[in-house]
Amino acid sequence: MRKTSYLKMLPLLAGAAMLASVPGAFAEGKQYTIGVSNTVQGNGWREEMVCAIKAQALASGEVAKLNIAHRNTDAAGQLEDLRNLISAKVDAIVVNPADPAGIKAALEEANKAGIVVVAVDQAVTEPTAYIISNNQEQYAYLGAKWLFQQMGGKGGVVYMRGAAGASADSDRDKGFKKALAEFPDVKVVHEVFTGWQQDQAKQQILDFIATGSPFEGIWTSGIDNVIVDALVESGSKMVPVVGADNAGFVSQLNSVEGLVGAAVTNPGSIGGAGVTLALQILDGKKPAEQTVLVEPELWENATPEGKEKLKSVVDPSLSAEWPVSISIPDWTTYSKEQIIACKGPGE
Repeated sequence: MRKTSYLKMLPLLAGAAMLASVPGAFAEGKQYTIGVSNTVQGNGWREEMVCAIKAQALASGEVAKLNIAHRNTDAAGQLEDLRNLISAKVDAIVVNPADPAGIKAALEEANKAGIVVVAVDQAVTEPTAYIISNNQEQYAYLGAKWLFQQMGGKGGVVYMRGAAGASADSDRDKGFKKALAEFPDVKVVHEVFTGWQQDQAKQQILDFIATGSPFEGIWTSGIDNVIVDALVESGSKMVPVVGADNAGFVSQLNSVEGLVGAAVTNPGSIGGAGVTLALQILDGKKPAEQTVLVEPELWENATPEGKEKLKSVVDPSLSAEWPVSISIPDWTTYSKEQIIACKGPGE
């Protein structure tokens, strides 16, 4: 059974307890080629993830080249992309999986070819792959519990999910339903898959508002600032909203009159952390456990302390769809300028 190590254990992962006795390739001056597979374009979170991958590859000094497959596709398309990366003989693959079962065969093939596989953001079912991810179940649980408390423990909630079949969505659904079970008087009055697409999500909430059905809160799977925009533009009542730590939503929590909400951290910089983990493994420093989870925080504007925190993290220099958590301690070493530049080795 795959075990899980948490953020508080990261110093151990970085230290001697996690190291194998294999000499590091970096010490020998080896330069690696890392393949990247991502299946969502045009989504700010994914774009930040890719930029973090590029920035960390550059900052590491160990990566000669990135081979990036970055397009809108499904599991079948990702399977093809992964097999192309295997044929290109990359040293490691950093993958954000469209569907764990749908790409398992390619991950098995990568392992047989001696290629290190690191899944970021979402888990995979291939046991030889390593995983470094934000704790998606806890992400949903923290936000949903806070939301239901703000609703007074009763009323209708709009449940705006991510992409059907994605393991992050499935994990978040577990966390959401865990919180829902603690509040029997809260009912889901509308459930929809947004596909993590802003235009689609905004139209979905506008369509629901137009029905006139009552609701007392909105939980979003990281598509948040456009939901607030829809509430404002439609003249609807300003109900509590939960989203992610995206720059646009964090700004709204600091500035939109009447908005009560919470941002749960879900850094796209996990992509850069995936590069760091892949390089550690290539250098002979295999972690003691197969999975590392980064624990989320909740930032809310319903208390003075929460408002102060939100003021301290707001960053108008970032794209509205980018998480403000542009780095992860102990896992990313690039500068803000490097991730914003979004340039990898040789670019």
